[in-house]
Amino acid sequence: MTKQRVGLLFGGCSGEHEVSISSARAIAQAFSEGANQTKYELLPFYIQKDGHWQGEAIAHQVLQSGQALLIDQPSSQGVSRWQFPSGAAAVDIWFPILHGPNGEDGTIQGLLSLMQIPFVGSGVLGSAIGMDKIAMKTAFAQAGLPQVKYQAINRSQVWSNPCIYPKLCDEIEAALGYPCFVKPANLGSSVGIAKVRNRAQLETALDNAASYDRRLIVEAGVVAREVECSVLGNDHPKASVVGEITYQSDFYDYETKYTEGKADLLIPAPIPEAISQQIREMAIQAFSTVDAAGLARVDFFYVEATGEVFINEINTMPGFTATSMYPQLWAASGISFPELVDQLVQLGLERSHSKNADE
Repeated sequence: MTKQRVGLLFGGCSGEHEVSISSARAIAQAFSEGANQTKYELLPFYIQKDGHWQGEAIAHQVLQSGQALLIDQPSSQGVSRWQFPSGAAAVDIWFPILHGPNGEDGTIQGLLSLMQIPFVGSGVLGSAIGMDKIAMKTAFAQAGLPQVKYQAINRSQVWSNPCIYPKLCDEIEAALGYPCFVKPANLGSSVGIAKVRNRAQLETALDNAASYDRRLIVEAGVVAREVECSVLGNDHPKASVVGEITYQSDFYDYETKYTEGKADLLIPAPIPEAISQQIREMAIQAFSTVDAAGLARVDFFYVEATGEVFINEINTMPGFTATSMYPQLWAASGISFPELVDQLVQLGLERSHSKNADE
């Protein structure tokens, strides 16, 4: 049987470069286990932080070491940023395990679409909506999915003249109150997010978030349990069991998310079955609303006191290490890590065939 050649694309030009390497290492291991060994040939490709693509030799080095490649010279020297390694032409299907901007936001998906080679995960539309929190929340609102109160803001409003900025803060306080959360609209892994309790903290958080992104969002705080659900599929997606994240820190920030022992994952979540079923149904609805494909993790707030469930966000390329919530939820639902990787490749091929049939 001829093996499918899978191009594992990782690294990338975002603040989640190291997270991508960790995900890629776990996925590479899964391709070397069980039936995957006979079905697939893995071709790793590494995108440096400066945008250069590296072929198998360097990609294997990064996978083995788990460390990002140091950049000694400016990108303008040596090989062109737009020149792909020769091995890229041999790829049958791409597995872009890139997190954050320039990887999870539709940009790499557009490039892979132009290559006319199948790839794992959502296309340009689903990726772009899933990355931009303002577009995402607008889509969720249109679909009737319940959300906490929020306000969308542009950087120009924050970095405006002294007469306009105080009025903006007044509006936020009146609409959302304290505590509230200030977030860049287009970053993942809790980068640039702050929980604020007063005017001084609000002003500082807005200024900081504006340094990361042109579009910002401020959300009302809510006393709730944070629960998540994984989705797998294309036109007929299915939802996993529900998991819960617990932690001692003030909120689920970057340090808590990526420091061992700072957070605990409870799988399945100790919540009523009716609530769990509601969350699974909402996760599939969210997946379809943004036109996601292949995989996604959908995050929710469960307000135990009132029984309300609010959708928080969808992640169309969630963390994919062996200890990440997405694969762990599927493991608890009966799909092992190697089987999950196999299914995602098959879903990518299915999506491509379906698209070609429509043309």
